[in-house]
Amino acid sequence: RSGTVLDNSVLMVKAGENPVTNLLQPVRLTFQNNRKMEGATCVFWQETDLNNGTGYWSAEGCQTNVTGTQVVCSCDHLTFFAVLVNPVLSVDKDSAASLSYTGFAGSALSVFFTILALITYSSLQRRRPEKSVTVHLHLAGALLGLHLSFLLGGFWVSMLNENDEGWVCKGLGLLLHWSLLATYFWMALEGFHLYLLLVRVFNIYIKNYVLRLCLVAWGFPTLTVAICGSVGVYGKYSLSLNDNGNQNSTVQLCWIRSQFPHSLLVSYITTVAFPFLVVLFNSSMVCLVAVKLCGLRRRRSRGSESGDDWRKMNEDSWSRLWRNGATVLCLSCLLGVPWGLAGLTYISDLTGIYLFTVLNSLQGVFMFLWALALTCKSRAEKNSSVLSSSQKVT
Repeated sequence: RSGTVLDNSVLMVKAGENPVTNLLQPVRLTFQNNRKMEGATCVFWQETDLNNGTGYWSAEGCQTNVTGTQVVCSCDHLTFFAVLVNPVLSVDKDSAASLSYTGFAGSALSVFFTILALITYSSLQRRRPEKSVTVHLHLAGALLGLHLSFLLGGFWVSMLNENDEGWVCKGLGLLLHWSLLATYFWMALEGFHLYLLLVRVFNIYIKNYVLRLCLVAWGFPTLTVAICGSVGVYGKYSLSLNDNGNQNSTVQLCWIRSQFPHSLLVSYITTVAFPFLVVLFNSSMVCLVAVKLCGLRRRRSRGSESGDDWRKMNEDSWSRLWRNGATVLCLSCLLGVPWGLAGLTYISDLTGIYLFTVLNSLQGVFMFLWALALTCKSRAEKNSSVLSSSQKVT
């Protein structure tokens, strides 16, 4: 466990010279502070097996009960006790500025490459209309709106005074929430479409398929933000950052208003619970694709009986493995699996936050790479068909 020791106070409870553990009746210790505490955890000092005085804070065998300005610790052993305040990761001012620059730079790149992806998908759709390309096209549109609204919201809020809000910031917050929800829905429908292609395979015709997808993926976000907007959810969102346990800076964005009474509930349902289900489902689809690719590779190896075929397969195996790996990686980014890295921001150090920020701010770049791969595949299939037709003529 890491964190700041409350009031720099460590309490030693000792009985005799021998260690006392596994108490039937836990010992209760009360720590008092002059202000409310969030994220307080009762811990004890666990020495390592080296017997050189080194160790770490551990919460094993201790229960924490926070009531206002008091922290009551119930532990089943006697040792050195303390309370860690805010044991979850805190971001200092310099790291917050670096993360902001990284996020804005990645979003700017995503805007550029998402526009290129939209042009590429539109060209593919004109040449050979396919439902998969249509779904990609809508996801790219939602993603473009997400990054544009994020950049505009960050720029606009930097021009406002500390206590100002304005209708523009509310509108940008609504647009950001709407495009984020639409992106989640289209990522979920990408996974659903992949399920139809890989699992059901047959009897997958659905009347007005694309129209129904659009009603779901654009309709539900529109209904959600209309309800939220009518009750005044959107405005300026302020996030206080801690540096060594002290609040010293604030990051602001046009988003869900911090002063809204149920802002935490709205944010949890729409930006935590639902995305978690989307990432869980799409991750299973990515695993299914990986299994299918491995099965295809095994079938090809069984079908290669002659020595020449076997040698050729060995020469091609590494390049095929790299292509399959790149396919799974790009497909993971396309389906929004990196959004699941949000969990690392609670259990990891700053590396997890940077990884989450970089991968998700560059999702538009991955969209363009996938569009490029589809274009190359389409041209290869066209050249192959032209070559086979010419061979038949000759």
